Amino acid sequence: MPTTDAYHLKLARVARLYYEQNKTQAEIAEQMGVSRPQISRWLNEARELGIVEIRIHGVWSRVAELQEELERRFPLKEALVMDRGGLGYMQLVQSLGILAAGRLTTLLEGKKVLGIAWSTGVYQVVSALRSARQQGMTVVQLMGTVGSVNPLIDGPDLTRWLAQILSGRYQYLPAPLLAATPEARQAIVETPAVSEAIALAEQADIALVGIGAIWPPTLSSLFNARMLSEDDLRAIAALGGVGDVCGYYYDIHGHLLDLELHRRLIGVSWEALYRIPTVMGVAGGKRKAAAILGALRSGVIDYLVTDSEAAEQVLALDAETCTEPIVQDTQPPEEDVQ
Repeated sequence: MPTTDAYHLKLARVARLYYEQNKTQAEIAEQMGVSRPQISRWLNEARELGIVEIRIHGVWSRVAELQEELERRFPLKEALVMDRGGLGYMQLVQSLGILAAGRLTTLLEGKKVLGIAWSTGVYQVVSALRSARQQGMTVVQLMGTVGSVNPLIDGPDLTRWLAQILSGRYQYLPAPLLAATPEARQAIVETPAVSEAIALAEQADIALVGIGAIWPPTLSSLFNARMLSEDDLRAIAALGGVGDVCGYYYDIHGHLLDLELHRRLIGVSWEALYRIPTVMGVAGGKRKAAAILGALRSGVIDYLVTDSEAAEQVLALDAETCTEPIVQDTQPPEEDVQ
C-alpha cells in the first residue's frame, strides 16, 4: 500500500534508527527534538501497528532511506516520501496532497500568515485539509491570477477556500500573473491594493508551493494556464531551465535564469521566498525529477513532499556529474501526464 500518513512515516523512521542503525533512544530523542519516553512510546506504537515485526517492512525501510538521503544531500528541514506503488499520476498527486496536508497541519501551529501558490499539487493539499482548523490564520496569494475558472490552476479560489478551511481571513493579489511589459508590471505593483498584498505575502510565516516541470508541457502550471506555449517552454529549456517555483525558472544547479519573463511576473519575489521561514514544496513523478533537483539545490524549499520514484531519480541525477547541462526530453511522455 502507498505510504501517505506522515505520522506512520515518522514511526518507521524512529524504528529504523533504533533497530537498524543501533542508535539509543536518548540519541534519537536528541536528534528529533523530543523526550526519550516519547521515543519509547513511538517504538511501542510502531510494533502495535505492524510497521515493525521481526524487521522493518521493506517499503517502510526504503522510504525512510530515501528521506534520510534527501535530507543529507540537500538543505532541507525534512523530506516526506511516499511509496508510489502502482499509482497513476493523478492518484499520485492526490496521495501526495494527503501526506502534505498531514504535515502542514502541524507546521501551521502558531503561524499567522500562510502564503500559497497555485498548482495541481497545491490544490490537492488544500482539498485534503478539509478537517483542519487554525484560528486567526491569514491566507494570501503568492502569485497573481490567470483568470481561470478552474481552481486547480488559479489563486483566488484556492486562497478563499483554504481560508475557510482554516477559519481565517484571506488576502487576494488583485493583479494578473504576467504583465504585458516590465513597465506595465511596475505600474501595477505600485497600486495600493497590489503592493499591500505583495508585502503581506513576503512577510508570510509559511508558504505552500508546487514545483513545475518544463517538459512535458502538461506538467507545467504556466502552460496549463495558457500563459506559456510549447515554444516558450522549449526556449526556456534551451537556456538550461528545468523547472519553476512560483513562476521563476531555474537550471539544474538551482540558479535563477535571466528571463524577460521574470521582469513581468507579479507576486512574491524570488529573494523573498528565501526569507519565508518555512516553504513546503509538493511535487511527484519521475518526470519532475530535474525540476525537483533544481529546486532543492536552490535552497528555496525547506520541506519536500514527493514519492519514491521521484526521490530515487533525484538522487541519481544529483550523483551524476553536473558539469554538462541536462537536456530535457521533448518527446511525447509515456507516463506522468495530467
